Amino acid sequence: MIDLSRRATDPEQLDGGVDEAEAVRSLGDLRFVNRWLGGRRALLRTVRPYLDLTSRPRLLDVGCGSADMPAFLVRATQGRTLAVGADLKLLHLRQAPPEVHPVVADVRALPFASRSFDVVTASLFLHHFDGGEVAAVLRSLYALTRRALIVNDLHRARVPYVFGRAFFRLLFRSPVSVNDGLLSIRRAFKESELRAAFEQAGIPGVDIRRSFPYRLLAVAAKEA
Repeated sequence: MIDLSRRATDPEQLDGGVDEAEAVRSLGDLRFVNRWLGGRRALLRTVRPYLDLTSRPRLLDVGCGSADMPAFLVRATQGRTLAVGADLKLLHLRQAPPEVHPVVADVRALPFASRSFDVVTASLFLHHFDGGEVAAVLRSLYALTRRALIVNDLHRARVPYVFGRAFFRLLFRSPVSVNDGLLSIRRAFKESELRAAFEQAGIPGVDIRRSFPYRLLAVAAKEA
């Protein structure tokens, strides 16, 4: 049985680059995951109080893929939210819904000023980074928000891995999604690991909670 005591460091296929048709299929699988297994309702419940503090809130979602998660948040707030989706790959952003303003950018060098957004979110994205780079990403994202940085990511555990081994080939259209889905679980965080990354980033008072199914929601709120 696979060892889940430590985070895996193998690169995911979609990060490294696959042919366009396969990437589009895999992005479709990711939208399926976000809709049914991505904890988006829990994310909305967490994000909404911060968005509701202003009449025209600004939200940045980093590593947004085809931007279905920020589009969901825009729709759920009746279009009040101005959402920006940042992703490294133009191909991913070409699939973005019209509700989201797409920006091609590396999370390590985002083209935004400090405190440009009311809320910054990272959904199923942080686990793509290793070691001290996790803290560096958190630190840079925290600087961009006025109200809260919210991370929605995977909780590394045996149950979701066993589920994935049994069902990902039936659920996903792309073999890249099968490979990356299982690897994402192995790259995911334990609660203590995520908390340690926030502490290393120098971000105080983070609230980390578990949500269904096997997700970690971390909220780093700022004083008004």
